[in-house]
Amino acid sequence: MKKVSIIIPTLNEEKHIEKCIKSLLDNNYENKEIIVVDGMSEDKTREILKKYDNIKIIDNELKITPVALNIGIKEASGDYIMIAGAHTTYSKNYISACIKRLEENKCDIAGGLVITNPGNNTSTAKAISNVLSHPFGIGGAKYRLNNSKEEYVDTVAYGIYKKEVFKKVGMFVPQLKRNQDIEMNLRLKNAGMKIMLIPEAKAYYYARDNFKDLFKNNFQNGLWVILSTHYSKKAFSLRHIIPLFFVLFLLIGTIVSIFSPIARIPFFTILSLYIILSIYFSLKISLKNKNLKLFIPTLLSFWILHISYGIGSIYGLFLIL
Repeated sequence: MKKVSIIIPTLNEEKHIEKCIKSLLDNNYENKEIIVVDGMSEDKTREILKKYDNIKIIDNELKITPVALNIGIKEASGDYIMIAGAHTTYSKNYISACIKRLEENKCDIAGGLVITNPGNNTSTAKAISNVLSHPFGIGGAKYRLNNSKEEYVDTVAYGIYKKEVFKKVGMFVPQLKRNQDIEMNLRLKNAGMKIMLIPEAKAYYYARDNFKDLFKNNFQNGLWVILSTHYSKKAFSLRHIIPLFFVLFLLIGTIVSIFSPIARIPFFTILSLYIILSIYFSLKISLKNKNLKLFIPTLLSFWILHISYGIGSIYGLFLIL
């Protein structure tokens, strides 16, 4: 049985790290090592990790995720590399299901579905988790949707890689504080390698549980989608910049409509369509969960998700220019 090295970048993850570690230790793939690359956590993360004798802990003084990943890859002794997230737990078959496809040479990178769980039991947290699993919220990211189909995709989260792929295309771009996995997977795909989504492998991600953190997180995601172009020729696909176009449409459309009555018709038509769709999907989510209290926080979550991402991307354009 070939060995898998599991790399977990961390920084102040006391809330989730133990659940993450336990789920990986409980995985039914036996030959594994866990390497935690910690950004000098100041909470109880290190204290929790030290309870486990079979975990290697390495310092990441720069506190940047791709730097942590590169440190972990260099330290790894396995034939496969799994990039794990500390906010996430994994189904018992996650590793074995992915490695099965790798050993069958169906692909070079394999990853499972990401099921988004609420960060706590509030209506806001539940609404955010639903929006982050909905096509209207996150677009065409197939690993976040409830797919039952094994298929080739552009990217996966928490992928397991054949170790040799990093020798072929290089390591993660250290300057990318976000978006480093998307950039890496697109680079691998452009090099002719195959990425496969494995539906029976499931990762359970704990989402942000309040609007402030949702805004901050997606602002950074939108920002680094644009900033990544400074370090890589092709670091994202078209769907990643749709929020940028949406926010530009809102800004420019509002200004132009003030001075041009003709422009108001298409502007308000498109804006009304967006609002109707967001209301429709928010109501549908609320009815599906049999909880009408979710309607308003779900509606706000859609708007915050799209607008914060778009604003982040606009700010990224400003910085580059």
